[in-house]
Amino acid sequence: MNITKGFARKIMIFGCALSALMSATLAQAESFNFGKNVEVAYEGWRPLDDGSFSFMFGYMNENWEEEPDVDIGENNFFSPGGADRGQPTHFLPRRNRFTFEVNVPSDWGERELVWELTVNGVTRRAFATLKDDYLVDNMVIASETGSLGAGTSSPESRANVAPVVTLQGDTVNGEHVRSVRAGEPLSFTTHLMDDGVPRARRSVDTIRAIAARGGESTTEEMVQRQMAMRIPWQPTVGKINGLFLSWNVYRGAGKVSFDPPQPKSWEDTRPGSNSAWGLSWSPPDIADDGMINTTVSFEEPGEYILWGRGDDGGLYHDAFMTVTVTD
Repeated sequence: MNITKGFARKIMIFGCALSALMSATLAQAESFNFGKNVEVAYEGWRPLDDGSFSFMFGYMNENWEEEPDVDIGENNFFSPGGADRGQPTHFLPRRNRFTFEVNVPSDWGERELVWELTVNGVTRRAFATLKDDYLVDNMVIASETGSLGAGTSSPESRANVAPVVTLQGDTVNGEHVRSVRAGEPLSFTTHLMDDGVPRARRSVDTIRAIAARGGESTTEEMVQRQMAMRIPWQPTVGKINGLFLSWNVYRGAGKVSFDPPQPKSWEDTRPGSNSAWGLSWSPPDIADDGMINTTVSFEEPGEYILWGRGDDGGLYHDAFMTVTVTD
């Protein structure tokens, strides 16, 4: 009887694993690189010290490769009030959480603020309100972005302070402004400071430890391939904690290249994707003085806004730079 039950249990586990694998395969088959729309997302709100509030927004670009550009106007606007509330016009692939915030006054009350975006002929709207269910704190951010398990926290995570990103160089009216010719490199330096919380998790250390336990016949490459083939089991997005800085295009339609290649600020779960959400990712080495040098080049003239996000795994901080690119 016990043997029968054990066999039945193995069949059930195999069936569940096969079902999960088929679901993952089907999801991959139904994914798109180009041509799909962008779903806008209201992430929640948080109170500010002056009594006003910040509405927090993000998005889900249904494409894996296409990065749509939608200028402020009839296809990318807020209402009521001004159409331009600092939202992006360049949309990175897949899920981007807590991308930007919109400040509203202390007397906002029960009104709604609506973000409307049309991409590839499909219109989507996000409705922001001050309802209690949407109140966000640091634990919500860490949980939603995958730094913590769903509904969990720890003394370490509660003590975490967001990193601070400071772009070096002169400012114009408080804003960092640069100019460069198309095709020419523009170098700049960013200072990234953090409290070291949460403690970084280096996948490479895990891989080496597993390989060492396996003996001489087990290589790090073998372990990494095995980890990459595992069927995901967790119900929420998972993220590898570790400090990194990622510069990306926030506004501007031309092709832009960064050197060195930047860690992805979006949830790319594929192995080797250079994303904190990807299997086997390890945070980059950062100098003790926190200074990070980056070079960017633009193929086409125009006005661009670059967005730098410092992320420690649980919390984040942003910096922006406006670049005028001439012929």
